[in-house]
Amino acid sequence: RRLVKANMLRSILCLAALLSASAFHHGGMLPLSRSSTPRLRAAQAHSRPQTRKHATMPRMAFDMEALIQQTKDKRLEHLEEQAMFALKQVDNFQNAVFPNAMIAGDCVITHLLHRLGYLESGKVKIMVVDTFHLFPETMTFLNELEKHYKFKAEVFQAVGCADKAEYDKKFGADLWKIDIEQYDKVCKVEPFQRGLKTLNTDVMINGRRRDHGFERAYIDLFENAPIGGGLAKINPLAYWTFEDCFDYITKYKIPIHPLHADGFPSIGDAKDTVKVPEDGSVKFVDYKFVGKKAEWLDYAAERKGRFTGLANKDGSAKTECGIHVAGAERTFDRDLWEDGKSKVKNLSKNDAIKITSAGKDALVVTYAPWCKFCMGMEEELEKFASQYGDKIQVLKYRGDEDREFVQETFKAKSFPTISLVTKDGQVKVLEPSSPEVRTVENFKKFTNV
Repeated sequence: RRLVKANMLRSILCLAALLSASAFHHGGMLPLSRSSTPRLRAAQAHSRPQTRKHATMPRMAFDMEALIQQTKDKRLEHLEEQAMFALKQVDNFQNAVFPNAMIAGDCVITHLLHRLGYLESGKVKIMVVDTFHLFPETMTFLNELEKHYKFKAEVFQAVGCADKAEYDKKFGADLWKIDIEQYDKVCKVEPFQRGLKTLNTDVMINGRRRDHGFERAYIDLFENAPIGGGLAKINPLAYWTFEDCFDYITKYKIPIHPLHADGFPSIGDAKDTVKVPEDGSVKFVDYKFVGKKAEWLDYAAERKGRFTGLANKDGSAKTECGIHVAGAERTFDRDLWEDGKSKVKNLSKNDAIKITSAGKDALVVTYAPWCKFCMGMEEELEKFASQYGDKIQVLKYRGDEDREFVQETFKAKSFPTISLVTKDGQVKVLEPSSPEVRTVENFKKFTNV
């Protein structure tokens, strides 16, 4: 009887082991031994999930390039719709102006405006600033655009100059080498602002994009500039990339600047614009890229061929021409230290001539209203004049239109220049710090009030 019970217990344990092994095998953890019974193995095969058959089926065809292109097409379709929506807002204004530099993005906007009928109807005026330093191909290309889209551009240049010869005679051919800020003011900022004012602009369209660089990384489709009580800005390509621009150009086969085919991603003044890379190995020819297009299309790469070899007064690399920098439009509507409101008094040329013999101490700022450093010190000088104006005269003289005079009278070599004219007729200049910081304490220490 004990033997029978032992054999029965042994049989039960063996069966349990077999069932346990089956469970593990079903979970994919432990293979069955070869000694498994045929009936048990057949049962396992019947109960096993039918996944192997699907795993061995051929995969569906996957055309990655086609899917990428479809995605890009959908993206461009959305961007076009967005840009059209932005541009249609000019219907809410009387005098819409598009300052056009004829770079790739501007060519896209020109075509969008044409599609909306705004160019031929004259609803949007095209404005061009001729710096007299552009590539010869640029103005020729403008003539082609005028014929193609049936519009006539409004062209503005340095004041009082009809051509490069007159400019050289009045300002000097090397002004941009001597004083880049003065060059920007004379050739870009002043004509730009005068153009907007002449055309009574109440809304301005421009081609700035977020991918141009960190200076433009947060611009939106719509902005408001403090010009004439408020000038609306439309940036229809704000969310586009440089690649999107070329995708659009290719889609519609629109006219673009011929220098793109010669290796220039962006086109500005001939004096400081270079090919990228400099060997010209990347080009856009017949609506196709030649070479390593990432050289052009990487973030902020479009403008890396611009302003080559130029630096701002603080030593930083130059990335903006002065038209679009913060505050560049400010002087369109007002001067710095405005007459009637400011404690800093305006100094006429006649009084400036006599100041060294006036027998009084005076602090004189020689300034240019478009200069960002002058703007930056406006508040501090105003505070100084309010606090210490009873002890010393605080005066301003606009020197950007009379450079030789201010150099001779106030020893001004740049803007701003802070000069102390003492009662005995001496002129001392406050040397700028690096970086340039001018505060009430600086002025107080310099004048010893």
